[in-house]
Amino acid sequence: MQTQISASVEAQATTSSGILMLLLSLLITLGGIVVIVATIGGAIGPDINLLWGVLLIVIGLFLMCGLYTLQPNEAMAILLFGAYRGTDRKPGLRWVVPWYSRKKVSTRVRNVTSDKLKVNDNRGNPIEIAANVVWRVRDTAQALFDVDDYAAFVNIQIDTALRDITSSYAYDDAYDKGEDHQPTLRADAELVAERLRDELNERVRVAGVVVDEARLAHLAYAPEIASAMLRRQQAEAILSARRLIVQGAVEMVENALERLQELDVVELDEDRKAAMVSNLLVVLCADREAQPVVNAGTLYG
Repeated sequence: MQTQISASVEAQATTSSGILMLLLSLLITLGGIVVIVATIGGAIGPDINLLWGVLLIVIGLFLMCGLYTLQPNEAMAILLFGAYRGTDRKPGLRWVVPWYSRKKVSTRVRNVTSDKLKVNDNRGNPIEIAANVVWRVRDTAQALFDVDDYAAFVNIQIDTALRDITSSYAYDDAYDKGEDHQPTLRADAELVAERLRDELNERVRVAGVVVDEARLAHLAYAPEIASAMLRRQQAEAILSARRLIVQGAVEMVENALERLQELDVVELDEDRKAAMVSNLLVVLCADREAQPVVNAGTLYG
């Protein structure tokens, strides 16, 4: 049987302008000081004593204890003996009844780069991966009361989501060049980033946090296989270049034969065409410059 966890819901707190309460507190405190000074100097009759002056000062200072300030994109959670009474998001000098306790929460956008994790991709290759995540607090009540430490909770969920994403994708598509190739971490960065963001939002929703953006900040093979994979990538680059060179050479030879036939420069039988094609391909595909051999005789000599 699964236990249903009730999520806290942010509510608007009942607070007052701090400027008016500050002026009122100062007036009461100054009034108490005036009463004490006048009583000591004998300017006020015996019916006004020091007790009233002290009481006014205590009341003024007590009212000042309810003052607090909020900057833009900050919130203050209001509690009464541990019970949540709402959240104040209005910036400036604010005031609440002094016996209410307060907890400040920043709702500003935060940017965190995770540590480099060493995990295995979908094909079992060890890789190093890290992510950059932009997040902010959406619901202050959930952030404060539904998790122990929402910032640490987000960091842990980033590592967990990265491990899950990495196990679902391969590093690259070196072994899958067909039409049904699957998305990879290196070639499909936008798709991976979108899935990472969606998964993180699902994981951190319980903490009242929303992820605005998540992208891979680091992606590389683990050091123990990096050199082998580098040689494989170099071989792939060489094969790709060779394939392009051969394709271009074949097209050039084809064009040359067509032009010779159109201009009727020389008549070539099948054997001579084969020899010409072979020589042209050697010249065009060779790594070094070809050394020409001058034929002093006739073409068929």
